[in-house]
Amino acid sequence: MVEKFIMAAETALHVCDSQQGERCVVLLHGYLESLLVWEDFVPYLYKQHRVITLDLPGHGISEVQGEVHSMEYLAGVVKGALDTLGVERCTLVGHSMGGYVALAFAEHYPERLEGLVLLSSTPNADTPEKAENRRREIALVKAGKKEQLAHVAPAAGFAEENRSRLKDAIEDLVEQVFLTEEEGIVALLGGMIERPDRNEMLRNCPVRQLFILGRKDGYIPLEAAEKLVANHPQAEVVWLDHSGHMGFLEEPERCSAALLEFMAAAR
Repeated sequence: MVEKFIMAAETALHVCDSQQGERCVVLLHGYLESLLVWEDFVPYLYKQHRVITLDLPGHGISEVQGEVHSMEYLAGVVKGALDTLGVERCTLVGHSMGGYVALAFAEHYPERLEGLVLLSSTPNADTPEKAENRRREIALVKAGKKEQLAHVAPAAGFAEENRSRLKDAIEDLVEQVFLTEEEGIVALLGGMIERPDRNEMLRNCPVRQLFILGRKDGYIPLEAAEKLVANHPQAEVVWLDHSGHMGFLEEPERCSAALLEFMAAAR
């Protein structure tokens, strides 16, 4: 993987690019993560495909641009990255918040996609309760108490049965929270609060779709995940039986096999 900074839609962007492969998969990380979260997952993919990871603006070491990073702005940055890197079409994989960005991309630039993968993510808008929780997080970060997020969020993403086995991964995620700029956290929380419901868009989207969902996800409970699947018969679905919200770390072999199979079927 070649690590570098590029300009994408007038934003300085930190990317890693395997540069090899006829077809391309772009991995978009979630909230309080960075491209580092994909480090152990990428080797499952790069022997068969070109793999690109990036720090979404506001996280990692990409640039923060303004007080709110809308999902549309982030999607435009991803398009700019594809333009700069010479990628005409790709399969876009969005984990959690990265899925919200991928959905905005699919709405505005469907012609650039061979496939859309929502990994532990949904097209739903925030409920009033969820939006209020995000506003509380904004207040917490602005008060200089970011460390409170680090002590709760990373472990909560994993199924309870996996937390001991993956304690090193959880510690890595804690470290990523501490390295994330406060302004970036606030900008992305604001963007998630204001994002629209994209269920109807997704049902009408011409791009092939795959949902990868964990049966033990604390953020997308099983009942909500099953409702999502029922509402989107056009999408292929893979269930990770022993995963929470971080299925690509909890069951990487199963998750990567599902992704590779999905990409192979698009030939």
